[in-house]
Amino acid sequence: MTESTGTRMWNGAELPARGTFTIDPQHTTVGFVARHLMVTQVRGRFDDVEGTIEIGDDPLATRATARIATASITTGTADRDAHLRSPDFLDVDTFPTITYTSRQIVGGDPDAKWDMVNGRVVRRRRGAGRLVVVGDLTIRKITHPVTLHVAIDGVTGDPWGGERLALTAVGEIDREAYDMTWNVALEAGGWLVSQSIRIEIRAQALRTR
Repeated sequence: MTESTGTRMWNGAELPARGTFTIDPQHTTVGFVARHLMVTQVRGRFDDVEGTIEIGDDPLATRATARIATASITTGTADRDAHLRSPDFLDVDTFPTITYTSRQIVGGDPDAKWDMVNGRVVRRRRGAGRLVVVGDLTIRKITHPVTLHVAIDGVTGDPWGGERLALTAVGEIDREAYDMTWNVALEAGGWLVSQSIRIEIRAQALRTR
């Protein structure tokens, strides 16, 4: 049991004081969205995730790391999940983990209507406590920088005397940059599976120090 050490206001949002938070996998979803047949969406998630968030005295000095077990991918369809675990995509037997390590954090504009996500302009909701996190994402032992747009959803105590931090993060990756190039050309034009994959994270972390 770890007691709260207090909060502070930053960029219009409440943040925890300096310390270390550990991701609670039971209350965290690491999800993704891909286009299928050019017109519909397929959603999936990874069920085995762990990570830490080290909050600095300066919030922009915060560091975050995450590790995801590739074999824990699920989309609700057994045949599709087996294909995603195969060498055509994640190749889970050869590459059992995905990792992410932050290396730069900047404060987002709480009044901004638009953001840049991997070079693309996207609309976003207004809100306080926005951060832009640039980090190294490694899939299949290939590493590329990936930008996540993070919203601090809140800091609260739990019934067991702990302190919890909730956040939401979104971003995009190019799966072909990680040597996941399998696809099928459609007769009407386009491809069976989109090259761009949207990342959607909803995380809850418990203070451990």
